[in-house]
Amino acid sequence: MADRGQITGGVLDGPLAFDNAVSPAAVEAKQIESKVAGQADILVAPDLEAANILAKQLIYLADAKGAGIVMGARLPIILTSRSDSVIQRIASSSLALLYHRHYKSVRR
Repeated sequence: MADRGQITGGVLDGPLAFDNAVSPAAVEAKQIESKVAGQADILVAPDLEAANILAKQLIYLADAKGAGIVMGARLPIILTSRSDSVIQRIASSSLALLYHRHYKSVRR
């Protein structure tokens, strides 16, 4: 999408393995040339299963706080897990609302 000009205003690179995306030490050891490697702000997974694995690892191993929505439908779809906390469910709902408001404003 970046190559087609659909994503602008940021630096995109990939695919990168997880360690190469977030660890400057891994990037240095592997001598990876990339403006993004070691300091990625956003991680994108290739499919729902991979995204679920990534999210669960971040939540359970790094104590990350999660929120999930599926985009691409007419409305954002709130995506929660049965094991999600109340905070995660509220965060997912809030994210869906923010995305929907943004989407409506740019479609005008």
